[in-house]
Amino acid sequence: MKIEVTPAAQDCQSRAVDGDVGREQKETRTMTSFRPVTAVLRAFDILGIVNRLEQPTFARIHKTSGLSSATVVRMLETLEHAGMIVKDESRAFYLPTSRTLELSRGYDQRRSLAMAATPILATLQRQVVWPSDLAIYDNDGMVVVETSRGNGRLSFNRRSGFRAPLLGTSLGTVYLAFIDPAKRAEILARLSDQPESWNDLARDPKSADSYFRNVARRGYGSMHPDYCRSAYDGMVSAIAVPVRAGNEPIAALNISFFLEAVSEKEAVKRYLAPLQAAADAIAVATGC
Repeated sequence: MKIEVTPAAQDCQSRAVDGDVGREQKETRTMTSFRPVTAVLRAFDILGIVNRLEQPTFARIHKTSGLSSATVVRMLETLEHAGMIVKDESRAFYLPTSRTLELSRGYDQRRSLAMAATPILATLQRQVVWPSDLAIYDNDGMVVVETSRGNGRLSFNRRSGFRAPLLGTSLGTVYLAFIDPAKRAEILARLSDQPESWNDLARDPKSADSYFRNVARRGYGSMHPDYCRSAYDGMVSAIAVPVRAGNEPIAALNISFFLEAVSEKEAVKRYLAPLQAAADAIAVATGC
């Protein structure tokens, strides 16, 4: 399938646990009848970290979680016992099992969007070599619904269902740049109490407005340098464009690349037009 460049197409996560005080403050805002079970919350935190990390060794899980070593060991062993994760002894990685898919049963991940995008992402990867992700907005992140990672040697270990932070990734920043400013302000307000450095923008509304106007003007989003270092040891970056129904983004599409092979400036020069064309093709294929 040939991707046509339309006129429109031309135009480093870790949520640290701050201790019981921070957890209790958040609970006070969201729970009024009872306190949640801290151990359960920590188990879900660890499961999320295992799912997000590129190389989920014990050391990286421990560092990302901010919990004590003993607590991390108990959470990992509990999740193993529940069949949610398994340890790959050859690489000392903890990996999610297929049982984690049961947690998303009943949740609509825009299957029609993913099905329409599959051949388009394959064509795009043949054109540019680098892999792509298609993601939709979900509360405080972008959830990958389809990916061309894994179809070649440059997989970066990402799977469908991966949750990308909004202000850390190109997927999130470009989505936020093209939505209604009032909706964006609501989302940023929710992100403002999250500790990661890439969320600093959410705590500075004036800078945020200027930043997102610039992203919308240039037509693509970029990965935050701190997220690049945190998630990929500074080796991988990405650019992303919106998939739009009219003027409203319904998803975001990226291209990821090794920085030692191509700079972001060069990636924009080489890949932005085919990336935008692919986004247009996905919108057409889904009837948008």
